[in-house]
Amino acid sequence: MFPALYAIIDPAFAPEPPVDFALKLVDAGVELIQLRDKAASGRKIHDEASELVAHLSPRGVRIIVNDRPDIAAMVGAGGVHVGQEDLPVEEARRICGRSLWVGISTHNIEQFREAALTSADYIAVGPVFPTAAKENPDPVVGLDFVRSVRSLTPKAIVAIGGITVESAADVFRAGADSVAVIRDLLSAPDPAGRAHEYLEIAARCKV
Repeated sequence: MFPALYAIIDPAFAPEPPVDFALKLVDAGVELIQLRDKAASGRKIHDEASELVAHLSPRGVRIIVNDRPDIAAMVGAGGVHVGQEDLPVEEARRICGRSLWVGISTHNIEQFREAALTSADYIAVGPVFPTAAKENPDPVVGLDFVRSVRSLTPKAIVAIGGITVESAADVFRAGADSVAVIRDLLSAPDPAGRAHEYLEIAARCKV
């Protein structure tokens, strides 16, 4: 089963080093973590990803590297996530192989339909709600979009964008397999407690 909480760690906003923050989330039950460091050099991303993999992979946690299939493959990560401006899914797959997950972001129905025809392991949709996690976010798609695409693919659907513990239940009920959360975890006084809240919500909704 696809993990219900897809935690995204952006070192630009994290209150502590990525691995320290990630360990707190894992202690709360998080099984899927993406490293997203848009401003970093390739060397820095490599080193951050390597440290996360070394500490968390032995605990059964899948580490996803944003944008960089080459780094994901080099460090033995669990996968890569690509956007519409990054390498196409099949090119990322060629670099990473079949053992790593490849996920892709989509923001409209045409992109979603195209993604559903690829070898992507999961498809992210959003932003579901207004978000401040991106400098230039795509237009909000809303819950109706999540409902409309659920019937188009058996692939896992990850909803992203402005999701909070107050809205997560509605997102799961709309058909999302997982919710990707950035700011609501990074800014929480108790990130582990907040992660646990999401997992409890998922357990209630995904029955």
